[in-house]
Amino acid sequence: MFDYLTIPALIGGAAIDSINPCAFAVMIFLLGYLLALGSPKLILRVGLVYIVTIFVVYFLAGLGLLKALTAFGVAGIIYKIAAVVLLFVGLVNVKDFFWYGKGFTLAIPESRKPLLQKYIRKASIPAAIVLGFLVSAFELPCTGGVYIAVLGLLANRGTQISAVPYLLLYNLIFVLPLFIILGLVYFGISAKQMEEWRTKNRKWLRLVLGLGSLALGILMLLGKI
Repeated sequence: MFDYLTIPALIGGAAIDSINPCAFAVMIFLLGYLLALGSPKLILRVGLVYIVTIFVVYFLAGLGLLKALTAFGVAGIIYKIAAVVLLFVGLVNVKDFFWYGKGFTLAIPESRKPLLQKYIRKASIPAAIVLGFLVSAFELPCTGGVYIAVLGLLANRGTQISAVPYLLLYNLIFVLPLFIILGLVYFGISAKQMEEWRTKNRKWLRLVLGLGSLALGILMLLGKI
């Protein structure tokens, strides 16, 4: 089961993981604030720095976790745990489709939002780096089930060096929606329109994320991937 990792499985997992409502929301609010300042170049620079920071943090976190899995020889156990976590994440997100905001939900804690808003208002490249790091740190425990499962597979492929291209591909797909949001806003779509779309469709995003997580979790427990 751990002898190979197909590209379709990796792409599918990364695509599901990329449906990231928290990162979307922070990105849109950040770009909206920058739009109010009226500087397209600043929008592009700060937006790119925010995205690249998330990419780097997730990539380095993946390398660190991969090293730990390889060193302790627990990839198989972690893989099973990740499958169960995916089932839990899937059920919570499907619940949010029907009862959004009711009970337990996977989101950036309310207590952390003032800190994020503080750096959004700074609207600078250093602030974008801090924002990217904070968003990654706050959401990784909630959305990292797929990533950990992929790392469990990679740990059984061979050396950490051979896993690097897979991690790069995974994380490029993971941040792709953020590049799309940045491009749309830079070329004329207002942040208000983007936020209205996000708010209108957030339940559907949760449903897609939930069903995808459930499907992956079940396939993993059955040993199909």
